[in-house]
Amino acid sequence: MSTTASAPAWAPDILDGFEAATLELPPAFDGPAVATLVRRPAPRPSGRAVLYLHGFVDYFFQAHMALAYNEHGYDFYALDLRRYGRSLRPHQRPNFCKDLREYYAEIDRALELIAAAGHDWVLLNGHSTGGLTAALYAHEGARRAQISALFLNSPFLDLNISPLQRAQAALVVPLGAIAPTLNLGATLSPLYAQSIHKAHRGEWEFDLAWKPIAGHPTYAGWLRAIVAGQRRVQAGLGLTCPILLMHSARSHSGTVWDDGFTCADCVLDVEHMRRYGPGLGRDVTMVAIEGGLHDLVLSPPPVRERVFAELFAWLARLP
Repeated sequence: MSTTASAPAWAPDILDGFEAATLELPPAFDGPAVATLVRRPAPRPSGRAVLYLHGFVDYFFQAHMALAYNEHGYDFYALDLRRYGRSLRPHQRPNFCKDLREYYAEIDRALELIAAAGHDWVLLNGHSTGGLTAALYAHEGARRAQISALFLNSPFLDLNISPLQRAQAALVVPLGAIAPTLNLGATLSPLYAQSIHKAHRGEWEFDLAWKPIAGHPTYAGWLRAIVAGQRRVQAGLGLTCPILLMHSARSHSGTVWDDGFTCADCVLDVEHMRRYGPGLGRDVTMVAIEGGLHDLVLSPPPVRERVFAELFAWLARLP
């Protein structure tokens, strides 16, 4: 756990009231790589901090979530991982990786900086693919001992695909080792992004270059990385830190818009979270949110109020 790296240069972020710093990373298989750490201190700090990891076809833009943490005394940090959002560079394939462990370098660096800022209690908060990565890092990351608790918002614990698609994926996954950049096309329905973006049917604004309505292409190497990570989680991790896993009460699917997309998880199957969540550790609290969207903090106001109420009530019970 080296602490010799120089302090990053903080500058105003694209979000008002936030600062961001570029984290230089060791060169990756596709050339130079960076991550971006975003921060916002609490007005009345408690000595606690939270580090947020976004999902796939995503980046940190949920400023209201950071403000909620700040109001409860948590200094807030979020990573835009390599090849995502603020960290995406022209020579890179958006959101691509060959192994989820690639992200450990920026999580290491972020936790190092959080420790240097005087925080000895850290909540690692991951959403969707970020939830999968967060759970794996808490199990095997170099600075895992620094993580005091884990909050997973709709974690990506299994592929939400049909039996036929699962059989096809079993054929594609091995190809990820020899043809990692084999393009599988966009795999996310545009209806989810439409349900949350202000220009369509939602209430949120985000950068459509970084989080496009139709998603980014997926690749065989990425699918292989995801499946490998999910298999490790599905076998059980035995984490000792307290874990809160929240998910929508139900999933919804379809190819034509209907009101079900406004009150359910239309990206993942919540039954996978119910199945594999309890195996993550020794102290797992499972909470189903009625009317919740895939990213629970982007749900309609009354629903996200319950999400935050459940979160901060759980945090208040922790040592």
